[in-house]
Amino acid sequence: MHITQLNRECLLHLFSFLDKNSRKNLAKTCHKLLEVFQDPLLWSLLNFHSPVELKKDNFLLGPALKHLSICWYSERVKVCNLEDWRKNSFQKDFCKRHENTVSDFLLDVCNRCPNLLSLTLSGCGHVTDDCILELLKNCPKLKSLKLENCVQITDHTLEAVTLHGASLRMLHVDFCRNVTQAGLERVREKCPSVMLRAERSANMIPDSKPEKKLMLEKASRKLVQL
Repeated sequence: MHITQLNRECLLHLFSFLDKNSRKNLAKTCHKLLEVFQDPLLWSLLNFHSPVELKKDNFLLGPALKHLSICWYSERVKVCNLEDWRKNSFQKDFCKRHENTVSDFLLDVCNRCPNLLSLTLSGCGHVTDDCILELLKNCPKLKSLKLENCVQITDHTLEAVTLHGASLRMLHVDFCRNVTQAGLERVREKCPSVMLRAERSANMIPDSKPEKKLMLEKASRKLVQL
């Protein structure tokens, strides 16, 4: 029996075991398999390991998407999560090339994936509070939001959770150094049903201007001398 003789349910099941690239390559072989590739039911879960993958035409966004993760663990993440004033010209140029990639993708998710249940972002240094706000507004069923090492996330995201995260049951803001203890306490007060985790966030030194940073370093040196 040839693979194309299988019914649609069997083909969807077979496709579900393949990664995004393999699915796309198989879909190129005939029109019937292309139709299976384009079936929204195949795309309830998407995992990406770098912003570059978001630009590949090897997946489908739609109402069937329930779980999404963008986890970038490359050494380059350290560059994107540096404060702008600390970056050299090469680092700034590198970040400029993809600073809107994840944000633009998430805006597409807002417009096309209203049934999203969970979102995980790790190492996405260019994602802003405004982007998370739009996502919470447009994906009202979101139950799990996990943010790790996302340097631009601040208490504004926590405020958005209290206003628009009615369905949210789990919130992680790990290693997000611009989140404060006051913001976390507000979430605990306003959303007692949310399981909140903030590993190494509110206790980290937040971003500040170079002058303030220098003052903190001088004060620290004086304490050591004493």
